[in-house]
Formats: sequence, C-alpha cells, structure tokens
Amino acid sequence: MHDAPTTAGNPPLGGGPGEREPLSAGLKQRHLTMLGLGGVIGAGLFVGSGAGISVAGPGIVLSYLIAGALAMLIMRMLGEMSAAMPASGAFSVHAERALGRWAGFSVGWLYWFLLVVVLAVEATGAAQIANGWLPAVPQWSWVLIFMVVFTVANLAAVKNFGEFEFWFATLKVTAIVLFLVLSLLAVFGVLPDTEPIGLANLTGQGGFLPHGWSGVVSGVLAVVFAFGGLEVVTIAAAESDDPARAVGRAVRSAVWRILFFYVGSMLVIVTLLPWSSMQPGKSPYVAVLEHIGIPGAGQIMNIVVFVALLSALNANLYGSSRMVFSLAERGEAPRSLLKVSGGGVPRRAVLASVAFGFVSVLLNLKWPDSVFLYMLNAVGAVLLFVWGLIAVSQLRLRPRIEREAPQTLTLRMWAFPWLTWAALVAMAAVLVLMLTDDAARPQLLWSAGATAAVLIVAGVRELRGRAER
Repeated sequence: MHDAPTTAGNPPLGGGPGEREPLSAGLKQRHLTMLGLGGVIGAGLFVGSGAGISVAGPGIVLSYLIAGALAMLIMRMLGEMSAAMPASGAFSVHAERALGRWAGFSVGWLYWFLLVVVLAVEATGAAQIANGWLPAVPQWSWVLIFMVVFTVANLAAVKNFGEFEFWFATLKVTAIVLFLVLSLLAVFGVLPDTEPIGLANLTGQGGFLPHGWSGVVSGVLAVVFAFGGLEVVTIAAAESDDPARAVGRAVRSAVWRILFFYVGSMLVIVTLLPWSSMQPGKSPYVAVLEHIGIPGAGQIMNIVVFVALLSALNANLYGSSRMVFSLAERGEAPRSLLKVSGGGVPRRAVLASVAFGFVSVLLNLKWPDSVFLYMLNAVGAVLLFVWGLIAVSQLRLRPRIEREAPQTLTLRMWAFPWLTWAALVAMAAVLVLMLTDDAARPQLLWSAGATAAVLIVAGVRELRGRAER
C-alpha cells in the first residue's frame, strides 16, 4: 500500500526491494516482453497508416522516425522510474512522488478515462469484422461476447491476461515479420512474376517529400498517437516476480524492435507502391499483399486487425483496472476497489473499469457521431498530457533517486536531462501543430477541456486536504 504521506514537498520515493503490491506475481518475462512488443501494434498501424502516407508521401518514413523517437524517449524515462520504483499505478505513482497528489490524481484518472473510452472503439471495430464473417449474429452480440470473455479472463488470474496478450502479440509480430520478408523479396524481384523495383516510387510522384516538410509534420500528427499503449508494460511489470529487472528488459527489447517494425513497414510500402495510390481508410498492408499476389490478402489482414483489436481491448481492460486500483490505494478512488481475490486479482477494480467500458460501448453503438464522438475527442490528446507528466516527473525524480537510492537505477535515461527536455519541447510542438491543424484542433480543445476539469477537481481536493490538516 502507498499510504505514506504525499505532500507536494518531498514525498517518500518508496518502491524499495521489500515493498510489493498486494497483487499477484503471475506475469513472466515472456509475457512482459511480448506485451511491450505487441502493445502498440494495432489497427492504427495496419489501417490508420494509410492516412499518414496520403499526406506525407514517402516522407511518412521520417514522420514515423520522429514520432517513434519521441515514444522511445518516453518509454526510456518511464522504464527508468518503473525499474527504480515498481508500482501498479506506474506513471501516476511517479507523478505523485515527483509533483504531489494533484499530479498523481490527474494523470491516473485521465489515463483511466482514455483506456475505457478507447476500449469501446476496439470492441466495436472487432464486432464489425466478426459481423462481416457471420452476418446472422448482430454486432451488439459480438460486443457482448468480447466484453464478457475478457472480463472473465481478467477476473480469473493475471496469468490469463498474460497468456492472451502473449499469443495475440506473437501473432501480430509474426504477421509483420512475414510481411517485411515478403515485401523485401518483392522489392528485390525474388518472388515469382516480380522484378526489382528500384527507387522509382521513392523519387517519382513528386519526390521523397512531395508535400515538403509540412507533409512530414502532418504525418507526425497522423501517426504519433499510434504509439500509445506502450505504457501498459510498466503497469504490468508490478505483477511479475522481479518487477525492476522485468520492466528494464521489456523496455530495452521493445523500443528498438517497435521502431524497426513501424519504420521498416512504411519503407517497404512506399518503395513497392506509389504513395499516391494509397486510399485513407484502406490498409496499405492489404494493398501491398494484393500487389505481390497473395490470395485472400484482404481477409488475411482482417484476421490480423481483428486480433490486434481484441489484444488492445484486453490490454486496456487490464491497464484501466490496475490504474484505478492504484488510485484507490492512494486514497484517490473509492477504497472499496481495493478488495483483492485470493489469486491476487483486484476484481472490483476490473468490474468498475468494464462497467464504464460497457457504457462507452453502448454510447458508441447508439450515438457514434454525437455523444461518443465528444468523449473520443475528449481523450484524443490526453496521451500527450500523460507523456508530458512522465517527462516532468523524471526530471524531478532522477536527482532524488541518485541521491537516495542510486542502486535502483538499473535502467538510465539517455543524456539526462537534455533528451528529457528535448522530448518536452517536441510534445509542446505537437500541441501547437494540433492547434493550427483544422482536423486536429477540435480534438485538442476537447482534450484540454477534459484535462482542465480533472485538474480543477485535483486542485479542490488538494486545497481541502490542506485545510483539514
């Protein structure tokens, strides 16, 4: 339990070797490694990347490099703090120890809200695919089936979540590796009925940067949020046998491979096909597989996207339940959510998260273009707020960890503090760009409103707490 005083001065670091969460330690290193790899490989990559290619052309490779580099820096900071101070609330706990209760409260509840709203998008997307395969079963029935299955899995034992994610992530990683291998063979003309492509598609159609650097910047806005989801691995690390070692290994192995998967995929796609042939909404992966001559390419990718959506649904349900459990531990959520099963599962926290998830799904099915759209916009840019607080927390905590518990710094942020400041500047630049972009501005404004509302509640709680003391 984190019941030590957490004033805005210098709250105790905690997280020492003898301090453990009252949760199960059922996750193994292989679970965390694959969770780190598969956590961000989702529909945003397989389908949403087409929108990025259409605005940036071959320059989308640079867009992914920039967005991926930012995500790597955030994960390195988060990995450093999580290895030194493992906790089921991860960055919410770190923010509280670095900045005070208001920060832990704000980032924890905003992240929880983000997960349970996005969960509805994933459940609905998976149901639409399943309904296409079996039209006799209505879409709402598929949503119900998915929600019940993953709720039961998360209520039973944490190892069930780990196993689901391990195999989901394995399938996604295998699909991308096979895609890269086939694409490279096609690029070099090794496959039947193919000839070496050369650089025609990279240098033709307006060149490598057909829309200039503004296209690359627009591409960054289109793809940066696809890297959200990496954070769950640091939440899950608290439920492993050796949290500090496990999170360090998972972060090290994940960041480079994910960048390779994302950037590598984009590079072979824009090399094989003219960027101008990409259609927003249609998967560029399907387009490449059809170009190579793989039979049933559309259905193959449908299966992969289906698995990716269910994987994200499962991970979001897990992450949201652990976040609200951690908030309850610190007195920032109802204490009734602290009840843990004999197997170390916070069942009430799981049920609270899935209950709001069901509400989100119903709103998505009933009012996708009104009520739910506002909710989705309200969390659209929240990820940047979370990342920003991770960076600020790391700036504050790193000197204290070096002073009070240097032996726990088993994973260090590169070039501290310069790269941390660089990440903060990059996030501020993304926010400014969103403000000037007509399509992204509503999302930013709604998210700013939601963030302001939570900050006001956090401030009122902080003032009330001080008055009572």
